[in-house]
Amino acid sequence: MTTSRRSALKTIAGAIALPSFNPISSAFAQSAPNWTTYEIVTEVNLDSPNGAAETWIPLPLVLDTDYFRTLAIRSESSDPKAVNQMYVTPDKQARMLWTKWDKSATSHSVKVSMLVSTQNRHLEITTPNPALKLTKEEQSFWTRGTKYLPTDGIVKAKARECLAGLPANATDVEKAKAIYNWVVDNTHRDPKTRGCGQGDVKLMLETNNLGGKCADINAVFVALARSAGVPARDVYGIRIADSARGYKSLGKSGDITKAQHCRAEFYASGYGWVPVDPADVRKVILEETGGLTANDPKVLAIRDYLFGNWEMNWMAYSYDHDIALPGSALGKKGDIPFLMYPQAENTEGRFDSLDPDNFKYKITSRRIG
Repeated sequence: MTTSRRSALKTIAGAIALPSFNPISSAFAQSAPNWTTYEIVTEVNLDSPNGAAETWIPLPLVLDTDYFRTLAIRSESSDPKAVNQMYVTPDKQARMLWTKWDKSATSHSVKVSMLVSTQNRHLEITTPNPALKLTKEEQSFWTRGTKYLPTDGIVKAKARECLAGLPANATDVEKAKAIYNWVVDNTHRDPKTRGCGQGDVKLMLETNNLGGKCADINAVFVALARSAGVPARDVYGIRIADSARGYKSLGKSGDITKAQHCRAEFYASGYGWVPVDPADVRKVILEETGGLTANDPKVLAIRDYLFGNWEMNWMAYSYDHDIALPGSALGKKGDIPFLMYPQAENTEGRFDSLDPDNFKYKITSRRIG
């Protein structure tokens, strides 16, 4: 290993020494039989003129959860002058590997390896625990409006429409289920949408064009839930293994360069964060075995499963919206709605993050053990 690579590894390893960090060990494996460990590797090789350049590569969730743990992160760069730095967004909802090359650089390649463990999520919404509730600050944060997730105007009007059949004292779970059902019934997956979509909820509702992909469809759920006073959030990530539930459309292993996937959660007092994924219901309808009807048994099964459950053949990146990339020469014009794809800039401008063949990045996944 070169000196520059040792330096990069030391920098990133020290940066993730957070209180929630869990080193991989045999004791962990023995105490967590339901957990599965994966290695995910993101490699970026800019086909770039000599000179200054920067990349921003999404990293796993800042904090560990009861379904996802980061075990290790290691980075390597081909140029001895490249600087690797972990950057965490101000609200601590996303982190990234930020790599910088100065004007003397003759190559621009970086590789980051992530070791993570996951276990399937299943939430029993039966007996509430009074201790599970958000603070006023957390409630406000997770019901706030953002640029792409407004909570007023047409969004609030549509939320009222979704809840019209519920009693005035409806619970958060009942409200979220009504919104989930509305989203599944009224949106559709559009295969022509680039990447995972933009998640511009206001535009979708104003144009009555409810087609898109996961970042669009699940954003509709999140915005409507927030408008109804139910805390909710998108969870951006990537598929890392085939589905064990028999759905070919809901998994990816090996080369996962184009396997990014956004999910969603809402918070129910007494139960905590509840996993949902209406977008994957629409994906199954469109793609599974060439397409299925909405009342096909496989669709009905996944529709029921994805309200309260996630199969964890997927790695979570972040919850953050409207992200400013540190050091970007584009300033506010370079802000992105979410970080789910590698990003890069050189002296000629921003690379197209949705074009990995020309941007030249690759993401792979393999199961450990």
